[in-house]
Amino acid sequence: MYLNIALLGGDGIGPEVLAQSVKCLQAVEHSFGHTFSFTKADIGAVAMKKTGEPLPEKTLKICKNSDAILFGAIGTPEYDQNPTSKVWPEQGLFKLRKELDLFANIRPVKVFPALAKLSPLNRGNILDTDLVIYRELTGGIYFGKKKVSKDGAKALDTCEYSEKEISRIAHLAFKAAKSRQKKLTLVDKANVLETSRLWRRVVTNIASSYPEVTLNCMFMDHAAVEMILHPNKFDVILTDNMFGDILSDQGSAISGSIGLLPSSSVGLGHAMFEPIHGSYPQAKGKNIANPVASILSVAMLLQHFDLIEEANAVISAVLKSFAKKIVTPDVLGSSKYGTDYVGDFIANNINDDNDDDLNINDENIGLGKSTII
Repeated sequence: MYLNIALLGGDGIGPEVLAQSVKCLQAVEHSFGHTFSFTKADIGAVAMKKTGEPLPEKTLKICKNSDAILFGAIGTPEYDQNPTSKVWPEQGLFKLRKELDLFANIRPVKVFPALAKLSPLNRGNILDTDLVIYRELTGGIYFGKKKVSKDGAKALDTCEYSEKEISRIAHLAFKAAKSRQKKLTLVDKANVLETSRLWRRVVTNIASSYPEVTLNCMFMDHAAVEMILHPNKFDVILTDNMFGDILSDQGSAISGSIGLLPSSSVGLGHAMFEPIHGSYPQAKGKNIANPVASILSVAMLLQHFDLIEEANAVISAVLKSFAKKIVTPDVLGSSKYGTDYVGDFIANNINDDNDDDLNINDENIGLGKSTII
């Protein structure tokens, strides 16, 4: 297969972890006979310094002409901590999602048994955690009308949703639940928000088309508590943009390190794959950033194109790095290996002959219905 892949390294550690993902895709090329071409483009603070825009037109064009996008990270204190700035790096990512209509953000949350002791939560409550969050990505309060009074003493952010926006991601979430444990939890604040009441009406109506799936509706505050106390009780979580942002970051903390979990953002014609962590500017250039989340995003990219065996090989190599404790300092407290070394190890162990003792197979390895990721 030939794929044209746009590389958006972004800010902070983004380019460093993305470089390890490219190594892994090149290993897949070599082992499985595919051809991937890569086109780099700027986004975020690095783009602002060059062009004044967080998403230059050139970058948008490259993304629109690609088969898939690999994204690193975005943001820098230079802009984020400046309250007078009218443009900030994250606007580039928001605009990209909107322009490509990447309306569904899919974030699997899995606790790796070998790394379970990293989690701050009770081991007995997290070991079987295997859930996936479907977050609506192009609507809601992040994209609503914004206003600040002339004296700066009042501000307004508008949250708005349509039935169409809710329906299209709800169907994706129900289909995912149908192929997993057949449980879907809608997270909202229908007790106080009209948008949440619309979400609940639309999703409840759609549920009748999926009789195999059990729908449970849960308020956001309750869901936040249950994610900490009993994360292994969830299967598929469906929610809006802001609530999904909060819950998915909370989900990453369950695994013990924010550098372990991948995500995909998909629409009808485009798809982007990225780690869920931020730009971590304090670690930039220090060769300590964890590349695993970015590399597992590569596995999601491969699955998106039905390259299941190739995705399995990537995940198998990641699991091997855990088994041999070849990890970055945020994992297991080791400072022996850096970003580049871990990336090299994983890439060098990607092949078409998975280790049988790691129990890797098509049935249990899928990132969307996984017992591994």
